[in-house]
Amino acid sequence: LPYYNGFYWTQKIRESSNVPIIFISSHNNSMDMVSAMQFGADDYITKPIDINLTRVKIQAILRRTYEYTMQVDKLTFEGISLDTSRAKLIGESFDIDLTKTELLILEALFNAKGQIVRREDIMDHCWQGDDFIDDNTLAVNITRLRKKLDNVGYKEFIQTKKGMGYYLVR
Repeated sequence: LPYYNGFYWTQKIRESSNVPIIFISSHNNSMDMVSAMQFGADDYITKPIDINLTRVKIQAILRRTYEYTMQVDKLTFEGISLDTSRAKLIGESFDIDLTKTELLILEALFNAKGQIVRREDIMDHCWQGDDFIDDNTLAVNITRLRKKLDNVGYKEFIQTKKGMGYYLVR
């Protein structure tokens, strides 16, 4: 690689991403292999490569990465799932489409697993500290979400703890 080596680029990529990284190198010493793994590589393959072994290693890393992503895309609470990749709330007898804001509100509540989430924390999660957003904006979005839940028989799913915030119940 010109200018920088693979260790440098692996470190830079790892600062912002968990994308799989495989080193393919002509260096066949254990020190380089260990360094690559310590910098964040998922595997190290030496040249000349065995194409079948390389293909299988890539498939294994992608399978592990994909399965992990699938687990992260679904949050559950008391038998109800929040599918963050499709912006849907899914229960035994319903499938609700969510707006981006509704999804973010529910994501904060699902991550709390029934514990109270402060209004400020939900607002930060949804609007990342936007100074033009006030309590009323959150209240309006919670009301819309409760109406959608009421239509499928889950009116009480989102509870308010006066002066504190919101939480989920089943």
